[in-house]
Amino acid sequence: MNYPNLLQGRRVLVTGGARGLGYAFAQAIAQAGARVVIADILAGRVQQAACELSAQGLDVSGVSLDLADPASITRCLERTVERLGGLDGLVNNASITNSGGKRCEELDIETWDQVMQVNVRGTWLMTCAALPALRQSGRGAIVNLASDTPLWGAPNLLAYVASKGALIAMTRSLARELGGDNITINAIAPGLVQVEATAYVPEARHRLYIEQRAIQRPQLPDDVSGAVLFALSDLSRFITGQTLPVNGGFVMP
Repeated sequence: MNYPNLLQGRRVLVTGGARGLGYAFAQAIAQAGARVVIADILAGRVQQAACELSAQGLDVSGVSLDLADPASITRCLERTVERLGGLDGLVNNASITNSGGKRCEELDIETWDQVMQVNVRGTWLMTCAALPALRQSGRGAIVNLASDTPLWGAPNLLAYVASKGALIAMTRSLARELGGDNITINAIAPGLVQVEATAYVPEARHRLYIEQRAIQRPQLPDDVSGAVLFALSDLSRFITGQTLPVNGGFVMP
């Protein structure tokens, strides 16, 4: 997916960018003309990913990030702003699942807390850390990667579903807080995408998605990248606080 010049001159941070959706987003954003930093807890893999994308002639570098550690979040933003000379866009993509396949009574408190710590608290802290640079940009844009699971009530995935539902609610509240700073914030809600992180999902769930989509085929990372590019670009400067399902018509809220 290549839209040259759509994000020309922008400076964008993509969390969880070492593989999967985050990698695809970073590639598409850089191909659209932006300078990109990818951040990930997989320190070795994030540097390898940055090298792979740089070898394609793209301006991409990597930094380490642990969303469970507030100090790591602060360091990540400092290094990003230092490398890019500022920040125009933030893609809050990094998250964990950890609760798949368990009914609510089978979940343990440690797992619940870990998912909320990374997916909700980590996204909140990352957003707050990025705000000074985004305000200075004058055209800041934040994209939160939610999920369509809270839109249809996916079972046996409660901690993850609750965390992604929280991101949707946070997006709406932050839109009202940040509008005066000329910062937009929107949520993208993909369906079940074929990436490494979903390899654990039972085949029956994959079939359910394909069979009940209006567009009946597997969903790939590039299917989501266009929505992210749009949300970061000037094409969406008067759109904020919204949640866009990108799932081939599985959910139509």
